[in-house]
Amino acid sequence: MSNASQTRLKLKESLAINISIKNGYLRYNDNIEPVLSKLNMAILARQWTCILGRSGCGKTSLLRYLAGLSDQQVVWSGELSINASHLVQPALTNQIAYMAQQDLLLPWLSVLDNVTLSSKFGTEKSTPDTDKALDLLAKVGLADNANRFPQQLSGGMRQRVALARTLMQDKPVVLMDEPFSALDAVTRYRLQDLACELLKNKTVVLITHEPQEAIRLADHIYIMQGKPARAAYLQVPTSAKPRLFDAECAQLQQQIMTCLAQEYGAEHA
Repeated sequence: MSNASQTRLKLKESLAINISIKNGYLRYNDNIEPVLSKLNMAILARQWTCILGRSGCGKTSLLRYLAGLSDQQVVWSGELSINASHLVQPALTNQIAYMAQQDLLLPWLSVLDNVTLSSKFGTEKSTPDTDKALDLLAKVGLADNANRFPQQLSGGMRQRVALARTLMQDKPVVLMDEPFSALDAVTRYRLQDLACELLKNKTVVLITHEPQEAIRLADHIYIMQGKPARAAYLQVPTSAKPRLFDAECAQLQQQIMTCLAQEYGAEHA
């Protein structure tokens, strides 16, 4: 193997990022009550980890902390490590792409400019790779919309632009906070399939309120339970993703709904 090939192989292997959380504790500076406590979770490399739970249980707080978006706002303790090293931050800096529930497209920029936006900011400023961006827009079915503006697109199209922008960053870890929740059922289903295909070999963490979405896409499912919240692990089917629903998936959906119903029951007891 040539030196160049060995270098590429080592780089590829280095992007296989595992994140481990043991006895995680998270509290906001302006609150005496913790959001998360005794949190244990394994986010495995190049697999999808889906997190479900009642509103306000700390799912987004966890995702934002992993993304380095709330470091100064929270108190964190516990063991948080990447690939067995405890240096998560800044080890995860420049390794994460974050896709929020809102598409967050800038209305004064074209679709193409929105997709290439990451090249203009951060520590890795570069000349926008227009060819790559156009290729990604083609993959999400928007090749003919590169010069349009966000307000000229439907909600589903805007989320496909947001997905292309996420892919444009080409980060090994992708954090997704309910990115498809505002879409109609058919558009959501299609975008699940598209994301599953295009984010292959990425380490993906997806927050969702939809059990069916988690079941279709997940290699691992956690349900946030209790107050403060901790994570309960559920075994998922071994069938290929995105999954078609069968009896095993239906049984898992019922298990998830039972867990969530218990949480809402405790909340309103």
